[in-house]
Amino acid sequence: MGFGKHLLNGIVSVAISVGATVAMADNDTYDLGELTLAVAVSAFLSGFFTSYFAGE
Repeated sequence: MGFGKHLLNGIVSVAISVGATVAMADNDTYDLGELTLAVAVSAFLSGFFTSYFAGE
């Protein structure tokens, strides 16, 4: 698997995770921008490295 495939898996993870977070967020208790940034970084790294280390 090439680098592009790992990058794509990271981007897909970001889209799913941020979409779910924004859809379920309650804006009264925290800053939604900071929350989505944290979720995006975490999701990208998770998707990218899972693909990288599990890929054959």
